[in-house]
Amino acid sequence: MRIVIENAAIATVDGESEAGTEYENGHVVVNDNVIEAVGPGKADGPADRRIDASGCLVTPGFVNTHHHLYQWATRGYAQQATLFEWLVELYPVWAGIDEPITHAAAVAGLTRLARTGCTTAADHHYVFPRDGGDVFGAMIEAARQVGIRMHAVRGSMDRGESQGGLPPDSIVESLDGALAGTAEAIDRFHDPSPDSFLRVAVGPCSPFSVSDDLMSEAAKLARDKGVRLHTHLAETLDEERQCLDEHGCTPAQLADRLGWLGDDVWLAHGIHFDDDAIARLGATGTGVAHCPTSNSRLGAGIARVQDLVHAGSPVGLGADGAASNEDGSLGIELRQAVYLARLKKGPHSATARDGLWLATMGGAKCLGRANEIGSLEPGKQADLAVWRLDTMAHAGIADPVAALVLGELPPLKLLLAGGSTVVEDGVCQGVDEIEAAAALTAASKRLAEYS
Repeated sequence: MRIVIENAAIATVDGESEAGTEYENGHVVVNDNVIEAVGPGKADGPADRRIDASGCLVTPGFVNTHHHLYQWATRGYAQQATLFEWLVELYPVWAGIDEPITHAAAVAGLTRLARTGCTTAADHHYVFPRDGGDVFGAMIEAARQVGIRMHAVRGSMDRGESQGGLPPDSIVESLDGALAGTAEAIDRFHDPSPDSFLRVAVGPCSPFSVSDDLMSEAAKLARDKGVRLHTHLAETLDEERQCLDEHGCTPAQLADRLGWLGDDVWLAHGIHFDDDAIARLGATGTGVAHCPTSNSRLGAGIARVQDLVHAGSPVGLGADGAASNEDGSLGIELRQAVYLARLKKGPHSATARDGLWLATMGGAKCLGRANEIGSLEPGKQADLAVWRLDTMAHAGIADPVAALVLGELPPLKLLLAGGSTVVEDGVCQGVDEIEAAAALTAASKRLAEYS
């Protein structure tokens, strides 16, 4: 099917930084699942579907580099807590998740992401209650229903309370069990093809819930299987103090020691990196998922995003779990990222186009897919968003990218993933939102019994 979108402002995000090709009035042509052409003025040739996008901005679909979809069923808890306090309160609640709860939460979370411009989501699922059933498969089935690309991170924890960790023993696995479960998930689900809608990554949760043996053995497993690696790192000062006490080094030094730096790795949060760590991450090409709203909600700090990017580290945006970001969309993260950067380094440190780049090409680089998604270029996957800027909230804003990033998130006229319609006129095509909301409410009520 040949789809022609024309009469729109277009931000291709085809550069290595904020500077990318833009058209004040241009077109995008989609042929089946790939982008055929992008340029100024009208498109050449016939169309099976022709879309007049007057008053709209076309961008690449957003790439969410870090999420915990199961947490959609536990929003509103631990509102004044630090990360460790938050985890201590919520781990016993999460011990109650099962397949139906996970599926309901994932459908709701992915629908929210899609309706706010996201075409690719990385979900880090690391809670596996012994009687929970196939929770990982339930999350993946939700992604198929909604219709966006999924990077499913098979997480793990093997360090429970009895071994000095934070999670209850009932939701941690043995070292061998975690490795076996991870290998099984890769063999069952991972699709490495360029147009893949489902890839699997290896993701031990964090230094304070995982043994050194699991971290190092999981890294070996990932590289043997040819998949990417993901974990939380340097999110809080509490984590750094614990790491110094237990290992005599910083979290970044520990990650380096255990084989967890490299161009096949992306780390969640990365707030408390010193100059040496940033230089090392840049030299190794290690990516960072920047989660500005979650970091703010938990008071964890402000990541040194500009320093990381300048050092050579790929940086993308993450919504993080909806238990630490009740909005749950990636759209708000663009503005939050720009504003936090300016709070840290002043108003000249970050532009609206920096925010858009982080949400698109930056995220694609984190996930190892910069040649496939993240920009509007011929030959790339047809993942794109058509944003309406003709409503009261945006009419008259001279710069369409500023309208998208700095203003209220605009309504979606259209969202395509691989050329297939995911959202049209604000409605997610694969989901009955009334039913999804009801299922989420029921799941949240069930989990509330564990609080």
